[in-house]
Amino acid sequence: SASCSPSISRLSHRSFCVTGVNSPYFQIEHAPWSTEPVFRDTARTEAFPVFRCLDWDGNTVDPNFTLPFSEEELIEMYKNMNMVQSFDETFYRLARAGYISFYMQNNGEEGLQVGSAKAWKPEDVLFFQYRELGTFIQRGFPLQQCADVCFSNDNDFAKGRQMPVHYGSKELNCVTISSTLATQMPQASGAAYALKRSGQKACVVCYFGDGAASEGDAHVAFNFSATTEAPIVWMCRNNGYAISTPTVDQYRGDGIAARAYGYGMYASRFDGNDVFASYLACKRAREICIDEQRPIMMEGMTYRGSHHSTSDDSKTY
Repeated sequence: SASCSPSISRLSHRSFCVTGVNSPYFQIEHAPWSTEPVFRDTARTEAFPVFRCLDWDGNTVDPNFTLPFSEEELIEMYKNMNMVQSFDETFYRLARAGYISFYMQNNGEEGLQVGSAKAWKPEDVLFFQYRELGTFIQRGFPLQQCADVCFSNDNDFAKGRQMPVHYGSKELNCVTISSTLATQMPQASGAAYALKRSGQKACVVCYFGDGAASEGDAHVAFNFSATTEAPIVWMCRNNGYAISTPTVDQYRGDGIAARAYGYGMYASRFDGNDVFASYLACKRAREICIDEQRPIMMEGMTYRGSHHSTSDDSKTY
């Protein structure tokens, strides 16, 4: 413009970035100059794609699709998914009958839980929210121990000091579940940084829900892992509801995966009701996470087919 000095006018026609080198004030890489104010409606950008292997009728989308593991392993995963449903039905009734104080069902999210768990290795450290029974079972957590935890009996590893469904296992690298929403997220980011410093070829996996992503702890954890370039897979179970609050009332952006842009992370979104997509997406996420030593935001699209917990009545919303 006419008000610009000659040197600035000449520079505006060159293609270069605002960095700490050519500007002592802007610590932003790969940002070009503009001669007009630029506004972008980030709430209406192109939607993040959803990876899937199966259509709604259970048919493979890719005609050349092959099993990523043996049939025996697939049958084991199927049994574990059914085990989750059977355990849910039994302990939901026990809670309603007053034999245990509380229970949270997993109905509708079995594929995401079991499929993702198949992708992790024993040396990986897992943090949980509370709706991940299938992940525990797939990882080898004994079903009897699940029952002991829910009954808070003498065989419970926590000796009744925790609420029901608050599973954990030092042997399986499964950090014990906490009731408070999102508290596991800053802890997970710190554990991932510790893994990075140790030089181990492993990663941290942190499960959380779309509701937990609205907590302040989530931002702290995401940013810490991004700036330290920690090997962590942020595994969001987007089941559509934070208790009774639908996602339409939780955010205006394109879900959780899109938030990765602001933190400088990799991101992927997949069909969480597709056990193959869940496995393949998480397997690749783990590889990238460890090879490049960077955090990855994963968003599994699923649906909570039951009440939030036995303290909730989903028929009212």
